[in-house]
Amino acid sequence: MGNRPWLISDHDVFLFKEGTHYRLHDKLGAHVVPADDGPAVHFAVWAPNAKAVSVIGDFNGWDAARHPLRVREDSSGIWEGVIDGIGPGTLYKYRIRSRGNRYITDRGDPFAYYWQMPPATASRVWTLDYEWRDERWMSVRRAAAARDSAFSIYEVHLGSWRRVPEEGNRPLTYRELAQPLAEYVTRMGFTHVEFMPVMEHPFYGSWGYQVTGYFAPTARYGTPQDLMYLVDYLHQQGIGVIFDWVPSHFPNDEHGLVYYDGTHLFEHADPRQGYHPEWNSCIFNYARHEVRAFLMSSALFWIDKYHADGLRVDGVASMLYLDYARKEGEWIPNEHGGRENLAAIHFLRRLNEAVYHDHPDVQTIAEESTAWPMVSRPTSVGGLGFGYKWNMGWMHDTLKYLSQDPIHRKYHHDGLTFSLVYAFNENFVLPLSHDEVVHGKGALVGKMPGDEWQRFADLRLLYGYMWAHPGKKLLFMGGEFGQCREWYHEESLEWHVLEYSHHRGVQAWVADLNRVYRAEPALHEHDCEQLGFEWVDHHHWESSVISFLRLGRTTRDVVLVVCNFTPVVRAGYAVGVPRGGFWRELLNSNAAEYGGSGAGNAGGIEAHREPRHGKEWSVRLTLPPLAALWLKSPGGG
Repeated sequence: MGNRPWLISDHDVFLFKEGTHYRLHDKLGAHVVPADDGPAVHFAVWAPNAKAVSVIGDFNGWDAARHPLRVREDSSGIWEGVIDGIGPGTLYKYRIRSRGNRYITDRGDPFAYYWQMPPATASRVWTLDYEWRDERWMSVRRAAAARDSAFSIYEVHLGSWRRVPEEGNRPLTYRELAQPLAEYVTRMGFTHVEFMPVMEHPFYGSWGYQVTGYFAPTARYGTPQDLMYLVDYLHQQGIGVIFDWVPSHFPNDEHGLVYYDGTHLFEHADPRQGYHPEWNSCIFNYARHEVRAFLMSSALFWIDKYHADGLRVDGVASMLYLDYARKEGEWIPNEHGGRENLAAIHFLRRLNEAVYHDHPDVQTIAEESTAWPMVSRPTSVGGLGFGYKWNMGWMHDTLKYLSQDPIHRKYHHDGLTFSLVYAFNENFVLPLSHDEVVHGKGALVGKMPGDEWQRFADLRLLYGYMWAHPGKKLLFMGGEFGQCREWYHEESLEWHVLEYSHHRGVQAWVADLNRVYRAEPALHEHDCEQLGFEWVDHHHWESSVISFLRLGRTTRDVVLVVCNFTPVVRAGYAVGVPRGGFWRELLNSNAAEYGGSGAGNAGGIEAHREPRHGKEWSVRLTLPPLAALWLKSPGGG
């Protein structure tokens, strides 16, 4: 072992033990260090209960006797050392012998920047050198992340967006994805892509949600620099990038974090706290300072090193509740006798404070499925501090409503309107995510009742209602063209269905929804505020029709939205409006170019001084069947 100055200072150790070191990836792990007599690598690993730790790898024949590490004399539990003559690309693991020689194991590096291609499990020495070219995007992305901006997210699973059937149905690499994905997202008008977890994971079928490499992109699609290129290219085309991030649990694969040094180091020892029954995985011990520092460093790593514009934090509900997915007697109450996970709450608040302190131009987004209060409110007022929260209630209620035969929908009208009771309690994202098209749930279009025409009309109506509803938007890949089969991670999307007009119509509809959503301030400026929404009529349950206004900052920015959830054409349907003049039809989901029948209002309609719905003016519309209409008031372009 070389005799070199250590990278880790006493101050680093102090912050690590305090749980406030948020750049551990620069200290722990494998780092190429300068050397006068050739390359060298500094190794450091946290294993406080180990008796001995060695670096083994392809460079020493995997012989633990060749390169032992030394434990620091500061009670940090960090083992470190420098090995001469090796550099980037070197395969390695840590051979860990526990105290009393009860346990000997070979482990990957929790801080590795790169791993072997699964199913191989060794870590790989790597550097993160890359010349970024996204300066323009980085200088303006704060405006793109602002809550008054249009925010329309295309959720992508990298391995199944598009494959290469001529080459054994292999997925595209990070670099191969860059140009076609950027071109497609631009054509479709989405503002951001959200990648399902790109962090290294041993089981491909977990879709990335069972992470072993919290600082490494999966090698399945290329190198770390290849992922940087993908993000960089998207940024150069003006597209934001959000990473899924999973601090809620980790898998029990033997090369990973579980029982790392012969003790329950990262996870709770008691299975009532440390085992996740729903996902057969391990739960982080958020009360341990070093574990919090590990996770905080991971979160900031993806923003710092990979220029992520946001983190969608997975499984927040499972973190907040000690009894999540557990029966009585299977969980341990907190110190006050409650079910709240106080350590996890503390961690999430500190996480958001750290992210927004260092990167006020990004967003954190919580996947939180309960009524936990103030998820997206500042920590200074008692909130968790997230920028946004997924609106799971809207998603469940709306899909349940639309699954009803139209003749029965009038009896479920409150399922359609209830979301507006709480729409501004949080900063919401409306998600139609991968979770809605897996595990036997089928595709979105398959949830709709009736014949083919009605199913596609309902799908367009769903999107028309969603894009007009307050809240930012998220749609999983394939939904934008009405994929017919349930999503399967081992296959490409059903691009071939675009040969058919119904699918092309849905695709054109989503592109136009994004275009108008981004162009009309009324549809996004007040997405998270009550003053951006006003009901016109939500009581007409017998006809299954709703109408509302979206309002911008100026009086000229007013959009009227009318949705007819029955297959009946309604002629002369009166709707109150705030002013007279011509109301231009911005969008009609029943237009022929989208696959509809063409019934509508010939581009717009004149308002007359005929009081209706508390307004002095009204329009008499032709409501197309199973359709959404958007109309713009005078003076708005």
